[in-house]
Formats: sequence, structure tokens, C-alpha cells
Amino acid sequence: MTDSILKCTTRHIRIFTARCENNDLVQDSEHLTLDLDPDNEFIWEELVIGKVHKRFSELVDSYSGKDLSDYNLRKIGSDLEGTIRQLLQAGELKYNPDCRVLNYSMGLPRTKDLL
Repeated sequence: MTDSILKCTTRHIRIFTARCENNDLVQDSEHLTLDLDPDNEFIWEELVIGKVHKRFSELVDSYSGKDLSDYNLRKIGSDLEGTIRQLLQAGELKYNPDCRVLNYSMGLPRTKDLL
């Protein structure tokens, strides 16, 4: 294992091989930290956050016993991006109209008018 923090950064997901202590990341190869939607592009309800965390746990468990590599972290991050997209398309997640930049990165909102 490496002495530096491995990370995966996607548009809405950041995963680090670190733990958070006093708002700082401390390298820990036995721990993964998930930073969900750091730009606050979406409005998150606890139930939806729970679904993303559950999927994250499932993905991490599926890599149990395998090398923790940049590639595997990117695969987990990409899968979580897909989960976010599914939640958005199902109407369980909504864009945050107060977001700094509202760019509809996961596609236009689905409304009855647009369907």
C-alpha cells in the first residue's frame, strides 16, 4: 500500500483513502471517506443520502480482498455517479436551484411538461 492518499474525483463524488480528523484528511489505507456532491448541485434528503451510502458500502464490499488501486476507486466513483443519475431520473433527487452554477450536469430535470 502507498503512503499517500489515493483518491477518486468525479463531478459529484470524491473518495479518499483517508479519515477525516478536525476537518483534515489523514491518510488511512484501511478507511475510505466519501464526499458526496461537494458543489451542492442537488437537494439531498436523508433517505436519498442513505441510498447512496448503501450503494457505496455494497461497492466497497464487492472489492473486498482486492487491491485498493486508483482504478478500483474510479470504478466505485463511476458506479456511484450512475446511482445518482438513476435517483435523479426517478425523481428522488432534485437539482438545487441555489447552486453556484446550475448546469444540469446529469441532464434536464424530468417534468410532466417535458415528458
